[in-house]
Amino acid sequence: MLKPVEAIRLLLLTSALVSPSMLMAQDAAAEQAEQASAEAAPADTPADAAEPVEEDVDVSIPGGEEIVVRGYLDRNISKNAAQVVSVLSSADIERTGEGDIAGALSRVTGLSVVGGGFVYVRGLGDRYSLALLNGSPLPSPEPLKRVVPLDLFPTSVIASSLVQKTYSANFPGEFGGGVINLTTKAIPRETFLTVGGDLSANSETTNQLGYTYYGSSQDWSGFDNGNRNLKPALASYLASGARISAGNVDTQAIAGELITGRNAVVQRDKNLPPNGSATITGGTNVEIGDDATMGVIFNAGYSNKWRTRDTIQQTASTLDLSQKELDFQKVITDNRMVVNGLLGFGIEVGEQKIRWTNLFIRDTLKQARLGVGTRQTTSPTATLLQQDTAWFERQLVDSQLVGEFKLSPDVNLSVRAAYANSQREAPDEIGLEYYRSNITSDPYGQLFINRLNNGQQGSAEVSYSYLNENLWAGGVDLSAKVTPDITATIGYAYSDTVRRTERRDFQFVAPGGTPIAPSLFRPDLLLQPGIIDFYNIALIDTNEANPVFDASLLNHAGYGQIQAFITPAISLNLGVRYETAEQTVVPVQVFTTPTASLASTSLDRSYWLPAATLTWDMNEQMKFRVSASKTIARPQFRELIFQNFYDTDSNRLFRGNPLLTDSQLYNAEARYEWYFDREQRFTIAGFFKRIDSPIESFSSFDDNSVITSFANAPKADLYGVEIETQKYFDLSAIGDEGFFATRRAVVIANYTYTKSKISVKAGDTVAVFNASSTNALDFFTDGSPLTGQADHLVNLQFGLEDTERLSQQTILFSYSTDRVTSRGASGQPDIKEKPGIQLDFVAREGFTLGGKEAELKLEVRNLTNTKYQEFQENGANKIFYNRYKQGISASIGVELNF
Repeated sequence: MLKPVEAIRLLLLTSALVSPSMLMAQDAAAEQAEQASAEAAPADTPADAAEPVEEDVDVSIPGGEEIVVRGYLDRNISKNAAQVVSVLSSADIERTGEGDIAGALSRVTGLSVVGGGFVYVRGLGDRYSLALLNGSPLPSPEPLKRVVPLDLFPTSVIASSLVQKTYSANFPGEFGGGVINLTTKAIPRETFLTVGGDLSANSETTNQLGYTYYGSSQDWSGFDNGNRNLKPALASYLASGARISAGNVDTQAIAGELITGRNAVVQRDKNLPPNGSATITGGTNVEIGDDATMGVIFNAGYSNKWRTRDTIQQTASTLDLSQKELDFQKVITDNRMVVNGLLGFGIEVGEQKIRWTNLFIRDTLKQARLGVGTRQTTSPTATLLQQDTAWFERQLVDSQLVGEFKLSPDVNLSVRAAYANSQREAPDEIGLEYYRSNITSDPYGQLFINRLNNGQQGSAEVSYSYLNENLWAGGVDLSAKVTPDITATIGYAYSDTVRRTERRDFQFVAPGGTPIAPSLFRPDLLLQPGIIDFYNIALIDTNEANPVFDASLLNHAGYGQIQAFITPAISLNLGVRYETAEQTVVPVQVFTTPTASLASTSLDRSYWLPAATLTWDMNEQMKFRVSASKTIARPQFRELIFQNFYDTDSNRLFRGNPLLTDSQLYNAEARYEWYFDREQRFTIAGFFKRIDSPIESFSSFDDNSVITSFANAPKADLYGVEIETQKYFDLSAIGDEGFFATRRAVVIANYTYTKSKISVKAGDTVAVFNASSTNALDFFTDGSPLTGQADHLVNLQFGLEDTERLSQQTILFSYSTDRVTSRGASGQPDIKEKPGIQLDFVAREGFTLGGKEAELKLEVRNLTNTKYQEFQENGANKIFYNRYKQGISASIGVELNF
């Protein structure tokens, strides 16, 4: 067992790796810690038994080894790090009960989750959040997007999550709100095997009416059986380089293969099934020499979940929102299947370590949508029926190799290399619209018809989109103690991201004079080969201009950093990073006869990015930090590619702007921290950010549809305050026996106030591709908040914990004020999201089953049954872009340890 002084030395050494220059293992500090430990322990208690052993926290980040902190004093990484960090250990994640890491991170001070998986730090959009896995960058399986959605990562594969909110030079320069580093589970200390599963239900979905379609016989697995493979005629056309518009393509042969009863017929399911998931995790280690150990860990999981949203979707046709352009009620049913696996190997030879981690995640969404409503420009009195079916496959494969070597007692070398591939396939995105005139004199006035005449009285479209991205990354870091009070670190990092994204859109068009009778047919009969051939129904390629794009981001960076103790109580973390990046987006020539296109981007920028944090240890419990830095935010691929993308969560079209440029951020923060007891703290901080050329979203109308795009606003300021506390209360005083004898209560609370303001004035310009105006005031309003920023964020956790066995009961409360999701179209008010209140309950109870340790978990989510609302508002006029009941969810799960 480690003695306190050994634990402190280990802590100070390994916590230096939160930022590579944080090597703080001074003899004076160790002696001071040893003395404090001896004073804290009772006279008759051995010093090394003063506190119970706690959970190891494993953190692997750029520029340093994994951090494994053990011991009994000052094990708090947040306290000992040179930067402002928050760490969720596996125990913290378990307490939240969230199934994916995005949900767990929503409980961290200043963090909110938008769109299911994109984490916003301090109200800044997902483009300002950097996500790493074991310190290496990740590609995204999202189309036109570079940031990986964190709801892809099940909590079962994550050992810890570190959020760093102040910049240090060892991290990539794209650091706006903060960096989120996920550390996967590593070499086990002992052999184990854990098997678990759960069942859950939702009041709006389970055993309720929903919609689906056949697809294939093995859709339940998340893997298609081949039914959605490109049909021969379509595959031949796409490979030919020919243009349909040239008139030399047999479109009827293509059209006749695309729509079938398997992919286009929406079916009712009156009793949707419950949700379920299962996981298995195991690991072992073996001695392979006198001083060498090899370990292996694996995890496999599967989940199948359903969600139905009975949603109102509207848009306005006037500036004051008094008239609706679109007014639909849609029922959307999602069936989401996630398959994940992790396999890790590690070797430790003395103090030298090598870790190889392999991760596979496949996230598949099968979606059916059925809606009824009106469109003002078509006919105010007509009723439209819209039916959509879709299948979205997202897949991530990641392999990382990390070597951590101690070259001498004062010199450490860290080397890492990673390869990752992400893919997204969306075959057979089918959208159909039927028309009912509601005119008494019309013999078909009470029937829905589809005349395939480009939306006048019906339409049919089908899309195919594909994404493939490869990312190679590597880095090397050398850290050395120059003097007992100064540690210096130098490092180099490299990443190369290459992406190809393709979207092909086709529309079925019937010639004028086609009889009305076949328009009564359901989709697979209306578009069967016989009807297509007999009535000469044509197929139009509506995206011949720019269907395929190549995008790349090549990044080289070098940095130097020092951690210096100016006095025993004052330390300085000072560093600078030089980063150069080439970012390109280029339309790919896919047709034999090319089309001239200006929808390309070429950014070649270099930056010096300084960062400094000064920490004053006011006493053993209190710290005061001030920090300042310069960082950047590059436009994401999604924001650059001039190509339509339908987002299944917001139910809205997005299109990129190739003329975007980098944003530059100037950051400052001051923070007071009080660690008044073990695992207990109070912190308060103020922060400020000046952003030059922030990238903001805005909406516009295009062919009666609302499309969201992006532009650089002139500048913006963001400032705010964070307050956080965690406090335990011993309940044994209530009674020496009974329920409270071994229990304690925990209160974890955090609050973030954020305010932002876009600055735009007469004469400011903006660059938007294909836009007729360059006047920034046509796109932005002076004083408007940044998109995604909420003024107030509140998180509260109230819990009971047994100190002698696994027994936890936790109430989780979160609240967020409204936040802008996009600028309004054509001078309309901004589109806002109302997250409101979320109230959850999570209980965990340990028990023994057949002589094996087991855990029972109960979760109840959204106890207040809060609705989701995204809206525009102007006085009494209100337009709902999305409004639906989320329902109350409940789940019960069991985990068995062998």
